[in-house]
Amino acid sequence: MPSVHWKTVVTTALCVAVGSQVCRPAFGQAPAPATILTIDLENIVVYNDDTADPSKFATDPGITTSHLPRNLYQHLLIADIVAVNGQPAKGVQILRAQLLNLRRNPSPGDAIADIGGGESTLLTWAVLKPDGTQVGTLVGVGLTGPNASPAPGAALAATSGNVAILGGTGAFLGARGVSGQGVISAPNRQASIAEDPSNRRRTPGGKAQSVIYLIPMERPEIVTTSSGPAVFHADFSPITAVKPAKAGEVLIVKATGLGPTVPGVNPGQPFPTDAILQVNSPVAVTVNGQAAEVVDSIGWPGLVDTYRVDLRVPDGATGGTAAIQLTAAWIAGASVSIPTQ
Repeated sequence: MPSVHWKTVVTTALCVAVGSQVCRPAFGQAPAPATILTIDLENIVVYNDDTADPSKFATDPGITTSHLPRNLYQHLLIADIVAVNGQPAKGVQILRAQLLNLRRNPSPGDAIADIGGGESTLLTWAVLKPDGTQVGTLVGVGLTGPNASPAPGAALAATSGNVAILGGTGAFLGARGVSGQGVISAPNRQASIAEDPSNRRRTPGGKAQSVIYLIPMERPEIVTTSSGPAVFHADFSPITAVKPAKAGEVLIVKATGLGPTVPGVNPGQPFPTDAILQVNSPVAVTVNGQAAEVVDSIGWPGLVDTYRVDLRVPDGATGGTAAIQLTAAWIAGASVSIPTQ
């Protein structure tokens, strides 16, 4: 008889005891399918370490220029996040790097290496909704700069940069992946470390994109039962061929994997029955590829990692069957089909 690892035994017993909704991120479970995040950045300014006197840092109210060494210096980049996948967003990208100028055939002052790379970099993206609500952060480490080739398997839109996504918080908790440089619309503004960064938006800076091939820990899923997708009319009667969905009707969808709520609950705990907790991340729904109005998205009272999404069926998205797909924090789930008329 083959041996069974103790973790498998314990995990299986726990899942039987508390239900599969709690145990979806169990040992050995495959991550959710990958998605692409294209993050638009504006007001990009690079603050170069061009003085060794810390008393001068962030003190000059004017627009500065840098007097830089040939190589091996550090710099700090700050940029505003203005959109994700074409949808309005807020936030900040912070990049801390050590210039290296790695080259196979270096000029004097460059660093010789068998791979190209302008700098060794630590990157952070902190993403907010347009109203300022935090969605989550992502953290990456790697090589950046125009001569850093994209990583094998990176998003095709990445033109340079080989940055490993090591994890995240909020809606991106446990995510992995790889980031690269996307379209550059305007060059970064170079400044001295002495420039006051509170004035960063006063003078136009760079415009560019970060392109992230993201493997989330989980993704939005519409609950499916033995009777079909858990999609209901407003009176909680199920959508069936006898009682299909109609254009303009508000439907109730039971889903998982939408991430944190505001306020939140501790991991593994049910949503309260005496309060309504809104989903923290932006939630979108399509019906047959057409955007649907999201009326509400909340934690389902009394359930663990289960959510209620109310949506209005758009005109023209009916006739036989309709495919419904949820997206949370720009991460799309699988679609399910329901009868419509």
